[in-house]
Amino acid sequence: MDREPEVDLRQLRAFLAVADELHFGRAAESLRIAQPALSQQIRRTERELGVDLFVRTSRSVALTPAGRTLQGRARSLLAQARRDLDEAVRVGRGEAGRLDVGFVVSALPLGPIERVQVFRQRYPLVRVELTEGYSSRLLARIVRGELDLAIVRDPDPDPAVRFRPFRSERFVAAVPRAHRLAGRVSIRGSELLDDPFVFFPAVAGAVATERNLASVVSGGRRPVVVQEATTWATVLHLVGAGLGVTVAPESATLAAPDTVVLLPLEGDRHRSELVWAARAGDDREILRNFIAATE
Repeated sequence: MDREPEVDLRQLRAFLAVADELHFGRAAESLRIAQPALSQQIRRTERELGVDLFVRTSRSVALTPAGRTLQGRARSLLAQARRDLDEAVRVGRGEAGRLDVGFVVSALPLGPIERVQVFRQRYPLVRVELTEGYSSRLLARIVRGELDLAIVRDPDPDPAVRFRPFRSERFVAAVPRAHRLAGRVSIRGSELLDDPFVFFPAVAGAVATERNLASVVSGGRRPVVVQEATTWATVLHLVGAGLGVTVAPESATLAAPDTVVLLPLEGDRHRSELVWAARAGDDREILRNFIAATE
């Protein structure tokens, strides 16, 4: 055969009906079509394949060797087609597929992973892959299409990304246990202005930096960062070791070591905002399902 045969699923179903019944009348009745139309479909399939599939007499219908071979193959092809079509429908409905989700570690005490688990239980055919990182890197991966969505903290605005609120929380000061203010019940942020700071690098984001340090800035003066780290866990351990002080979102300090004292900030109205981030214009059903399941 010089060219690829073109046989569609309807022709395969018609062939199988006749192959199973070995009777054109009963096969036509099961397919709810007229017998002449069924006979035409079978002849068209045989012409397309270039072989006879049935031996027909006035009294009987029998499969040829080619017909017997196609009978098993056609059943498998139709079953696979049904599975593939069902999967496509599930993917289109957001009920199957893959979802790549990023998160900042400091958000974990507030329950985002538990919400991911709710989604997994509701949509078991969706494979959810989790990736940790800090906000600016997670956002860059969303823009590049490497992540579908992420929970980030105090992100810089970006027209390529849309945000959905998750949780808002206060800031607290973290000082070494031997610090001069460690015995206080609370402090003003400006009282830390002359202390060396341990903090994230500037690439972590301008908004995050300004919100964290806003309670300390006073009279145009800003704290001096003497040591940088890329996770709150590292920042807090460095504070506990006496390298400096810091201001952190409350949930980020829940696992602070015993060498750190946490102090509420008097009169501080600034808040750290955790948000879900996704690519602007990405309105796939799988994302809608995720948001609905995790609200």
